[in-house]
Amino acid sequence: MSKCDCPPAMGGQFLLSGAGLPKNMYKSRKSVLLELLNIEICAILYNVYPKRKGNLTLLHYDAILFDVDGTLIDSAPGILNTLEEVFKAMGVDVARSDLNRYIGPPLRKSFGEHFSDPAKIEEATERYRTSYAVKGSHEGDAYPGVVEMLGRLKAAGLTLCTATCKPTHVVTPILEEQGLSSYFSFVGGASMDESRDNKTDVIRHVLDQPVMQGKRVLMVGDRCDDMQGARNCGLDAAAVLYGYGSREEVTPFAPVFMAADCKELTEWILRPVDELSHS
Repeated sequence: MSKCDCPPAMGGQFLLSGAGLPKNMYKSRKSVLLELLNIEICAILYNVYPKRKGNLTLLHYDAILFDVDGTLIDSAPGILNTLEEVFKAMGVDVARSDLNRYIGPPLRKSFGEHFSDPAKIEEATERYRTSYAVKGSHEGDAYPGVVEMLGRLKAAGLTLCTATCKPTHVVTPILEEQGLSSYFSFVGGASMDESRDNKTDVIRHVLDQPVMQGKRVLMVGDRCDDMQGARNCGLDAAAVLYGYGSREEVTPFAPVFMAADCKELTEWILRPVDELSHS
């Protein structure tokens, strides 16, 4: 049938309705449309519930973003030693016990509690980074179970990335030293300037990466900044209680899960989709 044989009033609806077509041709076209519809549905389901490297277990997430300090690495000794050194050099008397709250939040935010002059904040930030790169960055260790956790998650087909307020060029050698770098598809960190120095901006930066497109993402961290950053970016967040935060600190942000250790977190992440969520 040529185009001129089509009833002019039908326009583009002619082929979909089958008007004027022989009955056997209409059935054939309908069958093709149904097949195309089935293919489209299968494609959607495949993208939403991807297979996991040879097994058909369907998981709740495709990618996990990890905070580093207090989540993957117990970096408190190096951070506290460096903070103490910087404050002493700049004439600020701060008890070591009061420094714990600075583990996790951006440096400029922490130093801003003691200095109102932006130049002083930048000086303190630069002093910290210089000293930490030489000494403090080597004074931490991965938490028990972290290597096993990352190995199991990666083997299950999950994409793993970091989302830390440490600058990328600072955290990368730390992950390498701890034997963790090979587990991550992308190392997301802060920039050296103020263009990306809070958790929300870091998470958005990671989510913009090609490896993260179309994925269902979970943020994992230990402090309120991690929970708030996830919320600001529309992500679920799971809290670890073995780090530097506390149940009382993260509860107001309604994390989807709170884990006592790495094993508990791993089992929760790898639960099949037909299991009820719990916290």
